[in-house]
Amino acid sequence: MPLPLSSVSTASAEDGLRALQERIHVMQGRGNREGFHPVIPGLRGLFPSGLRGGAAYSLETPLSVAMALLAGPSANGQWCGAAGIPGFGAEAAAGFGVALERFVLVPDTGPDWLPVISTLADVLPVLLVRPSARVTPGDAARLASRLRERGGTLLVLGPWPQSEGLLRVRGSRWEGLGDGHGHLRRHRVELELQHRGRTSTAVLDLAALDSSGTADSFSTVDGSGTWQGTGGHSASRAPHATTAGSRPALVQVAP
Repeated sequence: MPLPLSSVSTASAEDGLRALQERIHVMQGRGNREGFHPVIPGLRGLFPSGLRGGAAYSLETPLSVAMALLAGPSANGQWCGAAGIPGFGAEAAAGFGVALERFVLVPDTGPDWLPVISTLADVLPVLLVRPSARVTPGDAARLASRLRERGGTLLVLGPWPQSEGLLRVRGSRWEGLGDGHGHLRRHRVELELQHRGRTSTAVLDLAALDSSGTADSFSTVDGSGTWQGTGGHSASRAPHATTAGSRPALVQVAP
């Protein structure tokens, strides 16, 4: 069943985003001057202080890991968004702890993606994007200036010039299945962050996350920040059962 949408459908995505600016500014303030945006406990081994405001991170990860990165700021009451990702699943994001009532989704940015991303970066503290065209160093520099002014963080699925860090998956393993039977209880993903000449690693159990962005237990192994769930959650990313009337509204902007 689809989520109910607060839909803003206009001639262009950029026009629709402008209509959202005042609404979001009023709700969360004109500027986001925080130095860092929080992350969930399982990612603190990679981001001890959180995601740096005014920076862009390049992600070579599944979309599920990107959703986990959005969960920390969202749980902290911040507005987040995703743009240029037609396959972004709102219900899956909610399962990782993303608050849909404070989420802006632009599935298709249209041919002129950069103005749309720039407009979003003006109002959203944390934004996940997949550029639809090659990003030039000049484009990245202009957007970086906006990020620094607002204290926002850009998460990019793919390469990005002069990124603050590169997050990639080193390995992935499912646990729980026997010989043709059993339940998938864990999905362990080994992550590696390359940041300013240093490399750090962590293991995140994606299947242990519940709808609040937490797990049944968390432990750190040799400072790596391993997140281990012990409740035997299903490995699927469906959120907890809710009725259609109880689901929060999602702001979606259509081109």
